[in-house]
Amino acid sequence: MSKPAAASRSSYPHFLAITTRWMDNDVYGHVNNVVYYSYFDTVVNEYLIRAGVLDFERGETIGLVVETHCNYFAPLVFPERVEAGLRVTRLGTSSVRYEVGLFKEGSDEAAAHGHFVHVYVDRVTRRPVSLPDALREALEPIRVVTGTAAD
Repeated sequence: MSKPAAASRSSYPHFLAITTRWMDNDVYGHVNNVVYYSYFDTVVNEYLIRAGVLDFERGETIGLVVETHCNYFAPLVFPERVEAGLRVTRLGTSSVRYEVGLFKEGSDEAAAHGHFVHVYVDRVTRRPVSLPDALREALEPIRVVTGTAAD
């Protein structure tokens, strides 16, 4: 299995600047791999909240992460700013595949690229539900058609 190439900035229609923190670095002097997933979560949820389609306290529908993956290409370190690019590459009946590129501020090539899949479920029963129309509409502007899941 070969590693995909790093994605470019132009592959992502939405960006969020994230300030690294001292605690993000590990003993090897770079951002620890588990923190990258926190950045993924941050850019996705920021987008959903600003679009008005995520009410994490009272919403009837919630997204549960059922799959994650990340490829690392270059280290990120404190005190760099990270620019997280976001796109949607699949809108299913009850699931969404979000892809995130993490860029050193001003860099055109991703330091990391990954994805996670949300399955949307009823908050109470935890059974899958169809994506609400408002969510589908909010995701359409960042939807990108790719040749492969890692493009």
